Amino acid sequence: QLQASGGGLVQAGGSLRLSCAASGRTINNYNMGWFRQAPGKEREFVAAVTQNGGNTYYADSVKGRFTISRDNAKNTEYLQMNSLKPEDTAVYYCAASFVVGTLVSSYRYWGQGTQVTVSS
Repeated sequence: QLQASGGGLVQAGGSLRLSCAASGRTINNYNMGWFRQAPGKEREFVAAVTQNGGNTYYADSVKGRFTISRDNAKNTEYLQMNSLKPEDTAVYYCAASFVVGTLVSSYRYWGQGTQVTVSS
């Protein structure tokens, strides 16, 4: 089970740090990712990190502003979001996959989502 947390309401230009804690399984065996879904839109890839944290991948829309990381000892992944924009407003989901990818279909396990709202 994956449990995402850390969402909230923030002004444009602000920062938030999302966490995704795993229980019942270790994330060591998985590549981890973050996705987001805005109202009326499809779920989209945000960022991913490989099993050992050695490689990271970002959507162009967040590159340079968001940082994905993981702490396997704590069984947790993170998404540091800086310079937030109103268009970042969405429900953010963490996910686990046996493969590194940007497709929703690549991910096997999903958290419940945490709301991020950025006001202008």
